[in-house]
Amino acid sequence: MIERHFALFETAIGTCGIVWGPRGICGVQLPEGSSVKTRARLQRRHPGAQEAPASAQVQQAIDGIIALLRGERVSFNGVELDFGDAPAFNRKIYDIARRIPAGQTMTYGEIAEQLGDRSLARDVGTALGANPIPIIMPCHRVVAASGKTGGFSAAGGVVTKLRLLTIEGAEPGGPTLFGALPLQARRQRLRAARHR
Repeated sequence: MIERHFALFETAIGTCGIVWGPRGICGVQLPEGSSVKTRARLQRRHPGAQEAPASAQVQQAIDGIIALLRGERVSFNGVELDFGDAPAFNRKIYDIARRIPAGQTMTYGEIAEQLGDRSLARDVGTALGANPIPIIMPCHRVVAASGKTGGFSAAGGVVTKLRLLTIEGAEPGGPTLFGALPLQARRQRLRAARHR
């Protein structure tokens, strides 16, 4: 069994948790209403994880989460993640979603289109619902094409998703990655953002 550790930390939205192992961060737990509930949920999701002081790399990720939830622009591109036995399909989706900058959104269909088949939008949503590392792998930045937020599996559901998008300065009611920009302009900006 792979040895896993966790730490709890305070943020602007409440007590969060982070789980890591030898290959990187494997879980982030958003607030569950109290530190006791957050700890209990984290331990249910990651049985056997032991509480421990954060390593320098993990502390850097914690500091980034705290800053992001204060409204600062933060990139987690250098943070090593361990998605364990997640299917290759999910990993492709996570790789795309991870490149969405703070303050911007992308639709399930746009991610499916990047996978080569726009009809996979529902499958994209299912994969994002299984994301074990929210915030660092920002599934909250993926919304429905209708302008609705789509689902969110963390405590508080859509309300939490809207709160995260608002903190980041995104337009939660906006239908696409770059608000009211025409589709072609959104795609150009998305391509530019991917190549940064």
